[in-house]
Amino acid sequence: MKKLKMEKLILAKEAVFPVTKDRNGQLLDDRPKTGLQIPGTIQGEGKLAGVPSLFIRFSGCNLRCIWQMEDGTYSRCDTRYASFQPNETIELEVDKVVDWVRYNIGNTRHVVITGGEPLLQRRALADLCRKLKEQLNVHITIESNGSMFDNEVATWVDLFSISPKLSNSVPSPEKLAVFGLKENIVFKKHKQTRYNIEALQAYVNLANSSDKELQLKFVVGRKDDYKEILTDFVSQLNDCKASDILLMPLGATKVEISRSSPMVLDMAIANGWRFSPRVHIELFGSKSGV
Repeated sequence: MKKLKMEKLILAKEAVFPVTKDRNGQLLDDRPKTGLQIPGTIQGEGKLAGVPSLFIRFSGCNLRCIWQMEDGTYSRCDTRYASFQPNETIELEVDKVVDWVRYNIGNTRHVVITGGEPLLQRRALADLCRKLKEQLNVHITIESNGSMFDNEVATWVDLFSISPKLSNSVPSPEKLAVFGLKENIVFKKHKQTRYNIEALQAYVNLANSSDKELQLKFVVGRKDDYKEILTDFVSQLNDCKASDILLMPLGATKVEISRSSPMVLDMAIANGWRFSPRVHIELFGSKSGV
């Protein structure tokens, strides 16, 4: 009898976090990076900000975001170890990841799958979502850049947290030089890869025709970004709800966020959109695993 091939996931260095038990269910010597003595943290962004959650971080991304702030300084992806330099990875079978969640889930009912870009591993991702739902009956959020859509994955997801990238995210030669980065094929393709209006429409249609939730969460760093959101996204999408559009201040640190927040707050109110905080950075700073 032929043995079925087990799907595997390539996860970033923290994999499942924050946890008090390892992948085998054994107690860890160190407390989670939150500083708490219990597993789990809170969702820091979007409609579910403040909700107790456990995270699974995928490794690998098809984008290389570097933004320019209003003051001219640059800010790049705050999880670049899962995108720019995915060197420290963990490869695990889907069942092992589900068990790891099981050992740490406690009273938490929300699991957030993030990255990197989870949909690059769509087959294993669909298997993971199905098993999390069937075995643990948790609420599942997928955090994605919106450059792709998959029907099988969508079947099992409760909230699609989609963060389409504006043109400000494009890694220009000037931006690369600031960070000492060399251009490669992913950098070159970022400009065209970041924008997939058909995929975004698929998310909008699904949310409008089912009980699934959607948030289009834009990272904003310049005072005219609202014009691009209106022209390239809102006007191009059918039946896109203003209540599903969230603006999030650009920044990987408390200082950067404090500089961009007043401008983003003004923009959100003026357009009737939501302002998204970044509570985890306020609470824990810009470290990973929280």
